[in-house]
Amino acid sequence: MNSAARMAAIAPFHVMELMAKARALEAQGRNIIHMEVGEPDFPTPQPVIEAAQRFIASGQVFYTHALGLPSLREAIAGFYATRYGANIDPARIIVTSGASGALLLALGALISPGDEWLLTDPGYPCNRHFVRLLEGVPRSLDVDATTAFQPTAEQVDACWTARTQGLLLASPGNPTGSLIEPARLAELWQTVAARHGTLIVDEIYHGLTYGVDATTALSLSDEIIVINSFSKYFGMTGWRLGWLVVPPHQVRDVEKLAQNLFISPSAPAQHAALAAFTPETLAILEARRAEFKARRDLLLPGLRSLGFRIGVEPQGAFYIYADIGDLGNDSFALAEALIEHAGVAVTPGLDFGDNAPGRHMRFAYTVAAEKLAEGLTRMTRYFSAQAPSRPPQCS
Repeated sequence: MNSAARMAAIAPFHVMELMAKARALEAQGRNIIHMEVGEPDFPTPQPVIEAAQRFIASGQVFYTHALGLPSLREAIAGFYATRYGANIDPARIIVTSGASGALLLALGALISPGDEWLLTDPGYPCNRHFVRLLEGVPRSLDVDATTAFQPTAEQVDACWTARTQGLLLASPGNPTGSLIEPARLAELWQTVAARHGTLIVDEIYHGLTYGVDATTALSLSDEIIVINSFSKYFGMTGWRLGWLVVPPHQVRDVEKLAQNLFISPSAPAQHAALAAFTPETLAILEARRAEFKARRDLLLPGLRSLGFRIGVEPQGAFYIYADIGDLGNDSFALAEALIEHAGVAVTPGLDFGDNAPGRHMRFAYTVAAEKLAEGLTRMTRYFSAQAPSRPPQCS
């Protein structure tokens, strides 16, 4: 049986090979410090768990509306009003099967075969794969530390062609943790709008910012599409629940896709998520945000002391994207060596695009501070052992 031609352009997660190696080493009794996984180590907040338990105990676990529970859509709208001062009509909010489901619905409603979409490189790999799956053409915008790993309006304008239909951004971004400043986001939106294109902004790491509060792109225009999730800030990765905010005229198209692709999001997850916005849960989440900041502030100087160059300090998410230029030029080989010889698992740049992937690695501070400190100690020993010996110096 032959595979579809599009599959040749859809790459696997290369880090999965490293994770398999880590698991094999752990099966042999080795202790591995995991800095490769983009998943918080905190458990689901207890109020969320209790809400799910109450709902499941009722036995009334049936399909919901394809767009999600009305009460949850209203709760999300209330969150935008409280957190951002943004007035969002709940009718524009679609509850989805994770942020991946949200992205699939948004792109599925927008992409026709051959349409070009602009995406940053480095960036989250599934974005370009979703575009390709839907017979679109992903086009990379190479970004680096000089622009905080975010595109400029001038770059978007220069790369826009007659076939370009839209721009997909992430703020904070994965793998870099960088934020788009409000003024630059406004410029990007003006550029896209002037071209009669569509702007999608991935805001799934909102809430996990440090020293600055992110502003939602929804404050700029009702025509901007925003993706968010209960996975990161709300600590509900395994519940597979997200949401999508679309312009009013696109709700029906997205609804038809949701009905056909998913029928409805998980009912237990939706009822659990109703408790995510309570003061009790938000207090837990804010305490966790403070812990993530402490982890970042531990890991940043530690990596720099080892020789990693970090051109932009991440303001959000839980990642540090480090330049390994002073340590080598093959991030995948270095990642393999760190697992094998230091017992530290990290993600090579290969998973995030074609823009200097061999020179970059992503470190996730999703494990406890003491484990991060141990990981730094292990890497210090590893690099010290690799340093060439020097002959005695004579005066």
